[in-house]
Amino acid sequence: MGAAGSKLEKALGDQFPEGERYFGLENFGNTCYCNSVLQALYFCVPFREQLLEYYANNKNIGDAEENLLTCLADLFSQISSQKKKTGVIAPKRFVQRLKKQNELFRSYMHQDAHEFLNFLLNELVDILEKEAQAAKSDPETSSPSDKAANGPKNVQANGPQKDPLVTWVHRNFQGILTNETRCLRCETVTARDETFFDLSLDIEQNSSITSCLKNFSSTETLNAEDKFFCDKCCSLQEAQKRMKIKKPPHILVIHLKRFKYIEQLGRYKKLSYRVVFPLELKLSNTMEDADSEYSLFAVVVHVGSGPNHGHYVSLVKSHNHWLFFDDENVEMIDESVVQTFFGSAQEFSSNTDHGYILFYESLGNGNKS
Repeated sequence: MGAAGSKLEKALGDQFPEGERYFGLENFGNTCYCNSVLQALYFCVPFREQLLEYYANNKNIGDAEENLLTCLADLFSQISSQKKKTGVIAPKRFVQRLKKQNELFRSYMHQDAHEFLNFLLNELVDILEKEAQAAKSDPETSSPSDKAANGPKNVQANGPQKDPLVTWVHRNFQGILTNETRCLRCETVTARDETFFDLSLDIEQNSSITSCLKNFSSTETLNAEDKFFCDKCCSLQEAQKRMKIKKPPHILVIHLKRFKYIEQLGRYKKLSYRVVFPLELKLSNTMEDADSEYSLFAVVVHVGSGPNHGHYVSLVKSHNHWLFFDDENVEMIDESVVQTFFGSAQEFSSNTDHGYILFYESLGNGNKS
C-alpha cells in the first residue's frame, strides 16, 4: 500500500487537502461490507466532526465501558490524527466489538452492507440515549459531553408527553415520513408520522433515483380485502394511501433494493438494473414545501452477480475530488467514473459493480465536502 499511498499523494500533489487523511481499511476475511460503510461515514463530515467531539469529551473517562460508539470514535480519531496523509489502518477493535455485539456479523459468510449501516446507526443512538439517561439520574457524574452528545431537546407542543431525545446521530440522518390515508367515502385524511434513517427504494430497469422516489410516493388504492377501517365512518372503506417526506434529513441515505426474493426460484436474486443516481438531487416530488437540494458524497457499491457472495467497495467525494476505496487500497478517480456504477441496461452483463447505498448531503446548510 506504501506505493499506492504515495501514488495517491502524487496524484493530488499540492492539491492534497489540508489536514485530510485517506486511509484504506484492512479486511479481516469478509469485512468489506463494514469497511465500505465506514469510509462513507468517515467522509460524512458533520457526522465525523461530532463523533470526534464526542471522543475528545469522553476519552478521559477511564472506567468508561467499551462499546460500538467508543470503538468507532477511537477508529475515526486514529485515522484523523495520523502523521502520514495516506496508508492503511486495521479496524480490529471495532470489528471485534461488532461481532461480539451481534451474532449476525460473526460468520464468515457474505454480509449485507445496508443491514450493517442500519444496525450501527441504531446502536449508536441506543448508546447515546442510555448515557443521557444515566447522566440525568446521576448529575454528579455527567460529563461535559452530555451536552454535545444530546443537543437541544426535541420540544413539541403536545402536553406532558416525554420528549424523545435528539442525538447528533438523529440530527444528521433522521427524516420524517408522513403516511396519509384518505377515505374515499367521507374524504377524511388520516396522517401518521414515522421517522427514518434511510429510504429503501424499489428499483426498475433503466430508471432513475427521481423515478424511484416518485414511485415511493405514488398513491395506492386500498380496496377489496385491503380496505381501510375509517374511524369517522366506523367501517371498512375504500381508501387512497400515499407516503410523503415531511421533513427531509440533513444526510439523505438511499438504499436501492437490489436483492429481491423470487418466489419461483425460492431464493434471493440480485437485480443488476441500471438506476441513474445524479450528483445533484432535487427532492421535489416528495415534499410539500420548496425543493430540497442534495449533493452526492458517497456510494457503497456491491460487486458480484448474486446476493450471497461478492464484494463491497465505496466511492467518496472529498474536497471536490472523487476517491475509490477498496479495503486497503485507495485511489483517485475521475468524476465521470461514478456513472459506471449505475447498473446494467441488459440482464446479463459482465459489469457486476452496482451502486447499492447512496449518501447525499443537504446543500441547505452549507456543504463542506
